[in-house]
Amino acid sequence: MSPEMSIKDDQLDPRFRDALNRFDRANAEDPNHELVDGVFLPKELSYAYRMTAWLDRLEPKAAEALRLAARCQHIRRWTTKRSEFPASRAGYRQWRTTLAAYHAKTAGDILHEVGYDAQMIARVAALLRKEDLKTDPDVQTLEDVACLVFIEYYLSSFAVQHEEGKLVNILRKTWRKMSDRGRDAAFGINLSPDVRELVKKAIA
Repeated sequence: MSPEMSIKDDQLDPRFRDALNRFDRANAEDPNHELVDGVFLPKELSYAYRMTAWLDRLEPKAAEALRLAARCQHIRRWTTKRSEFPASRAGYRQWRTTLAAYHAKTAGDILHEVGYDAQMIARVAALLRKEDLKTDPDVQTLEDVACLVFIEYYLSSFAVQHEEGKLVNILRKTWRKMSDRGRDAAFGINLSPDVRELVKKAIA
């Protein structure tokens, strides 16, 4: 299930290909698997492929740093568990902040190994930490892509685990983080009637 690249292979920086391969190898170590098109894949590897695929759909001419960030957004995420933090809103925020820093550091080490300079590494880290969301177009695009991946691939299974009020609240917050372009793309996702009704309630 490796996604197609919108940039021709002979136009890709060898460091870019090397970085993506290393990101994928890191995510392939995820002990958790899911069935995708009849094949069991490590969950974070599947997630990374979906991020790339959605970015190619939403922003085919995305900058190199954005393409790198999309592929490593959840790199080795399973190693930092939610259960290690307090079961509170503050604990959730702490977990997310810790994850963002971890993803930026892990990705940065790989980018350094393949030969990227400090400027590119810092830019990818800023994207992963979602710095200047709403004012930086690339950060907003990355957020849109993450939201679209969640809505298309994970919302249905998430919905059966939580009561409706909590789901509507989560979806409302997700919708607020998205740009108009991201919201338009979300309307085109084929959702089950029940899930589509939840989305309607959230954006009403």
